[in-house]
Amino acid sequence: MKKLLLNIILISSLGLTAISCDRSLDEVNIDDSRITDPVASKLLIPIQYNMASVNYMRANDFTFDIMQVSLDFPNEGNSLSRYYLTENTGAGFWNNSYKWLKQVSDMKLAAIKDGDKNYQAIAMVMNAWIYSNLTDTYGDIPFTEASRLDDGISQPKFDRQKDIYVQLLNDLKEANSLFITNKVLIGSDLFYKAETDPNGILNWKKFCNSLSLRLLTRILKKNGEVNVHERIQEIVNDPTTFPLFQNNNETAKLDITGVSPMLPPIARPQDFTTGRAASEFFVEVLKANNDPRLALFFSQAKDLATSQNIGYKGAPSGYAFGTSFNYQPSNMNQNLAKAPLKILIYPYAELQFTLCELANRGIIQGNAQAYYENGVKAAIEQWGAVMPANYFANPNVAYSGNIDQIMLQKYIALFFVDQQQWFEKRRTGFPVLPNNGGLLNNGNLPQRLMYPPNPKVLNTTNYQNAVQQMGGDDINIKTWWNK
Repeated sequence: MKKLLLNIILISSLGLTAISCDRSLDEVNIDDSRITDPVASKLLIPIQYNMASVNYMRANDFTFDIMQVSLDFPNEGNSLSRYYLTENTGAGFWNNSYKWLKQVSDMKLAAIKDGDKNYQAIAMVMNAWIYSNLTDTYGDIPFTEASRLDDGISQPKFDRQKDIYVQLLNDLKEANSLFITNKVLIGSDLFYKAETDPNGILNWKKFCNSLSLRLLTRILKKNGEVNVHERIQEIVNDPTTFPLFQNNNETAKLDITGVSPMLPPIARPQDFTTGRAASEFFVEVLKANNDPRLALFFSQAKDLATSQNIGYKGAPSGYAFGTSFNYQPSNMNQNLAKAPLKILIYPYAELQFTLCELANRGIIQGNAQAYYENGVKAAIEQWGAVMPANYFANPNVAYSGNIDQIMLQKYIALFFVDQQQWFEKRRTGFPVLPNNGGLLNNGNLPQRLMYPPNPKVLNTTNYQNAVQQMGGDDINIKTWWNK
């Protein structure tokens, strides 16, 4: 179903061609089914739906395990939750990302040809979103020469992560200047309904600048090598030029209605919970906070002897081999895989925690506690829960000014947001995840994924050059922004 929207657009774009009996052989051999002149307005929806679905599945299949949200259960073998990774762990993510990046490139070129600055800017934002997730996953990746098969480049070089980041940040700044906020799009938009909503393009502009802050905060360690603080302050200190998200309504998200073709990425909700348990760490964090999302995220555990509910109780991720359980752990709530649902691309709550951290570190002016409390409230409400009136009376969530607390709450807010929990854990070291006795890799959180088989086999020379400049193709190699 993920390909349905694109197929509909391709089919509708073709039209009926009459075949004359006196056509020459050269005319007959022309591939009439190939779209040689893409239209930007027809490309946006397939990119949005498919990449949102890819990232939803990435959270479900990878981030939940690596970041102790859930785990395979019962399973005493090697698994992601034990830090067992192979070269195939991210192969689908790599292949799908590059597939849709080609469509993004086509959309940008079509927009430039048509003089449509809004579609050009949107293409640049989508490009930065997808590429930043790729480079944060692998490190050095094909970038400047990627998606250029039409130019005869079938074996693209791998660009250094620093160069990729600098270009993406420059692209986002340019995109911000291109948006024409008093115009609507000529085609449909799944994120902001910018074809009808008069604030749609302004919301795209806010997404653009909020994404800039995500990337700039990711590379905080590289201030000096890149003018990180200056770029952050430029954005935060000039909200007229660089508007940011102001509330949950402006969150970048995809609404899955359940009406074809807007169907959930997981076709059968039971598949979402089969062979799985909720992780003890994530469950206990929410329990300690008296969090109203407990029932939204989890089912209740059961005593195996009595089959009675015993409340919310997860299984320890990476539990020691041979551990036995006298209870059936809580599982994830199947409603998280059922329509209607929201696929979060960039939540407003994330931005608030980013601003909190930047204020806490003295990089920007502002009330760090206010940002923190806004972030906590937004993270609760983005799931349809009600913020308890006395929530901050709980010392576990009352603002302390400690970076570990800020990042713990950001971790919760990033639930189901592609791989952002993992990226932020690698960047800051928080939250501190327990080693329950069965972790592999000496208990060390993987710092990147190994390159998948395709570039190794089909782009060997450039792959080998990338491995050399990265320092190895190993899960413990830190990427540029974390060294």
